[in-house]
Amino acid sequence: MSNYNVSTIYSSDTRSFHQIDLLLQQEGLHRDQNLDYTCGIYDDDMNIIATGSCFSNTLRCLAVSSSYQGEGLLAKVITHLIEFQHNRGNRHLFLYTKCDTAQFFGDLGFYEIIRIANQIVFMENRRSGFSEYLEALSGKNPTPQLSLQSKIAAIVVNTNPFTLGHQYLVEKAAAENDLLHLFIVSEDASLIPFSVRKKLVIEGTSHLHNIIYHDTGPYIISNATFPSYFQKDEAAVITSHAELDLEIFKKISSTLGIQRRYVGEEPTSQVTGLYNQIMHTKLTQAGIDCIIIPRKEINGKIISASIVRKALQDDAIHVLKDLVPETTFRFFQSEEALPIIQALKNSENVIHY
Repeated sequence: MSNYNVSTIYSSDTRSFHQIDLLLQQEGLHRDQNLDYTCGIYDDDMNIIATGSCFSNTLRCLAVSSSYQGEGLLAKVITHLIEFQHNRGNRHLFLYTKCDTAQFFGDLGFYEIIRIANQIVFMENRRSGFSEYLEALSGKNPTPQLSLQSKIAAIVVNTNPFTLGHQYLVEKAAAENDLLHLFIVSEDASLIPFSVRKKLVIEGTSHLHNIIYHDTGPYIISNATFPSYFQKDEAAVITSHAELDLEIFKKISSTLGIQRRYVGEEPTSQVTGLYNQIMHTKLTQAGIDCIIIPRKEINGKIISASIVRKALQDDAIHVLKDLVPETTFRFFQSEEALPIIQALKNSENVIHY
């Protein structure tokens, strides 16, 4: 084991980040767009020879110079990152890696959750983390009582924020099935915090009585934070994310007896459109119906959460009346919403996922 020390790389250290970019490039990687901590190991000439980063509770952008491989530097970087994560309260950790490096991380205490052949492996540092998540999902008591002939469906939503379009999709799925499992993306990567998004979803669907609400936890994340550092292009990122998500969803479906997944049509977003295409193909192959519902429109235009965020940013609260349920409208008129509205006003771009 080398005596080299692991150092924190600060955002102002442009020289070190330039070296990190070169090192990642040499290893067939690039710097991920979502990082909140980076470290590195220097040689005697102050050149970066190993690096690793974090984003939230994930480890990312791990690389060692080919000239120094076999000296235990990557294990040293990972040990440092795990300690850093523990110090900020993250003990349940995740990473995404290439298939040919998964065994290395397995030797360091990470366990495989899902593998997409020749693309990606999703891992965590708890042997039974995902199985415990599935067990917790199945522990929620279904209402009403179900039979073998019951129709069970699911929707996965982000709701940033909850609109009449979301409500329409949920109402349709609830009306066509005996039980609806409604998953709310719990990752806090949206301009509207998860606690608020969940509250607005539950309030906006309280008139429906065959829904079970679930947090997605760390196992289903948004495309906005899916790691891209070892993918060759955007299409590869979307494909990997979709296939990984769908493998996880298939395991969830098996646990909960889900036969159908409802999703809103996406005529304007290339990312979501490609995701939906892959979803339809993969779920159909797995014997799960994928039902794509045309988006709800108002005055000939689809209802979009982006339009709602833009209206809030522009102080056009009156626009929301035609776009969101009364429960969402009331929230954005309350004092509780003021910090969120201010954050939207400070945001450079609210027209996105």
